[in-house]
Amino acid sequence: MKPSNHLLALWIGDHFLLEILRTLSLLSFRFYVAWIFFTSGLTKIKSWTSTLYLFKEEYQVPLLSSEWAAYLGTAAELILPLLLALGLLTRLSALALFIFNVVAVIAYPYLWTIEGAGGFWQHVVWGSMLWVVFLFGPDRISLDVLLSKPAWLKKMA
Repeated sequence: MKPSNHLLALWIGDHFLLEILRTLSLLSFRFYVAWIFFTSGLTKIKSWTSTLYLFKEEYQVPLLSSEWAAYLGTAAELILPLLLALGLLTRLSALALFIFNVVAVIAYPYLWTIEGAGGFWQHVVWGSMLWVVFLFGPDRISLDVLLSKPAWLKKMA
């Protein structure tokens, strides 16, 4: 079989290989981004005094006091990643973390400097992964799918 026929076989029929790759990609995006944000949240609660200092002196969160921003930001970094990793309220969690990520980039001026460019591009990658999960949903390996109506029940409705 010619190599082009192998590629064509991926697109014909039920797309089994592509479905596996999609499922694994979305799962790895969810786990990776959840791990990044959750560990950041753990770091914040380990040294709360430092967290409050950073939100007061370094981060420039719009519309919120530094203390409220610290509490809400830390809560978001601890709760939303868990939901994302479990695949529970996945699209909502991905969208909320996407917005949180954008606010983090806006609120931390260091990321806009030459020295902070590496961090800026990390946020771009995380945001891209979150956007993909938001657009395509959690796929098969998630509590969202497990808790949704079975296919046979949907046909009856």
